[in-house]
Amino acid sequence: MLNQFVRHVLAPLARLVYRPRVEGLENVPTEGPVIIAANHRAVLDTAVISLVVRRPVRFLGKAEYFTSRGVRGRLMAAFVDALGFIPVERGNAHAGLAALNAGQNVLNNGGVFAIYPEGTRSLDGRLYRGHTGVAVLALTTGAAVVPVALTGTEKLMPRGGKIPRYAKVSIRFGEPMDFAQITERNLRARRRVTDEVMAAIRELSQQEYVDSYHRRPDEGIA
Repeated sequence: MLNQFVRHVLAPLARLVYRPRVEGLENVPTEGPVIIAANHRAVLDTAVISLVVRRPVRFLGKAEYFTSRGVRGRLMAAFVDALGFIPVERGNAHAGLAALNAGQNVLNNGGVFAIYPEGTRSLDGRLYRGHTGVAVLALTTGAAVVPVALTGTEKLMPRGGKIPRYAKVSIRFGEPMDFAQITERNLRARRRVTDEVMAAIRELSQQEYVDSYHRRPDEGIA
């Protein structure tokens, strides 16, 4: 019931109010497994993608979103489920494998799975080196990869904000990328695929690129 409300009521209302500029939406295949690989500017990136793409999109979400108690907790769980979140535990040795398994399940069933290759939101607006999870998913499932560039979402919900503001938001979808011709599954192949995806995102977003992984200030030095 809530899924239908989000898709048929909330999504059109949000598009009417915020009027996001959408380019290349026709590049998202209407059927078959698809990986949406996007840059990550703000916490509302997931909502923007979910409300714009015509097909149901699945994302990874913190398990805490689904386990809070009380009425508020149940409402939160129902809402993030309607947006397409899949609960995954973080901060343990199995988190990365669980995330990949969740994505593979969606894609093997012909669905759309969205991933942020940078791994975390950019705090300075630059585009950072991608982690190879996107390549693992593409190479093991044969799914097409659609690069996506989000702009303006960092103004829609600034860091630390609680209520969305009005801001000009744009989302650009690039042409699908097919990696079926790559038969290797080694680290070199995964790095090559990931770098090609990040180059496509950079072309769409026009962000400055940083060839290193993004680290938040509280992550320390590894």
